[in-house]
Amino acid sequence: MFNKFTPTSQLARSGNRALDDLRDLKVTYDIFPYAGGSVLFEIGNTKILCAVTLQNGVPHFLRGKRSGWLTAEYALLPTSTPTRTVRESTTNKRNGRNIEISRLIGRALRSVVRLDVFNEKTIFIDCDVLQADGGTRTASIIGAYLALRAAQVTWYNSGDISELFLRDELAAISVGTGDRGTLLDMDFTEDSMTDSDFNFVITRSGGVVEIQGSAEKRPITWESYEDIQRTALIGSKRLFSFYDDNLYKPTMKREHMFRPSLDMRALDDF
Repeated sequence: MFNKFTPTSQLARSGNRALDDLRDLKVTYDIFPYAGGSVLFEIGNTKILCAVTLQNGVPHFLRGKRSGWLTAEYALLPTSTPTRTVRESTTNKRNGRNIEISRLIGRALRSVVRLDVFNEKTIFIDCDVLQADGGTRTASIIGAYLALRAAQVTWYNSGDISELFLRDELAAISVGTGDRGTLLDMDFTEDSMTDSDFNFVITRSGGVVEIQGSAEKRPITWESYEDIQRTALIGSKRLFSFYDDNLYKPTMKREHMFRPSLDMRALDDF
């Protein structure tokens, strides 16, 4: 494991990052004019398109309860990976990994959303990976949160909602351990060489939404896990600072913005 006597040459990372550094971050808003909120979120070479829309209707278990719902869909675009990823529409079968990540994104975002603000309406979050270089699930949560935060501004200004619905801020980050020590925000190459891999979803108020992880080659010690937790908190604080520096400012007219649909067929699968 890494210690203070480890030669610097062994610690080189992409972009000459330190072990507890994030990759370069960038967000571009209003990618899709028909969406309530949309972003292109980039973290290193991983690039995610996230869009938020609102539709009338809720799953059957919420009908008549005057509550809204939030759900997410995640997918890799065909050329987001070195080997072409086959579209699910071609195989007529949903990919198990995509389903699991979709559910993770939905759970994470629902934890910070007041669903009672949406009277029997459903928020749809679509996350499409343009380019995958590690950390696509955590990057999708970040992008989805930023798109949802933009949608909150849009819907409030347009009168679609009468009060704000985000009750906290949300960050997600990956941390791994290996021969070089504890690594924050791993790219694909680093991720493939780690002994353990963890994903953290954390709120700005200090709450933990979800932790996923495992020791992939050999068990890790509790001391190592505590270092993983500390590193995740460092990463989340830097993400929240990035949010502060990149607040959404409406820049385009909304005459043709997507309006909530009366078609509830899309909710039949819930």
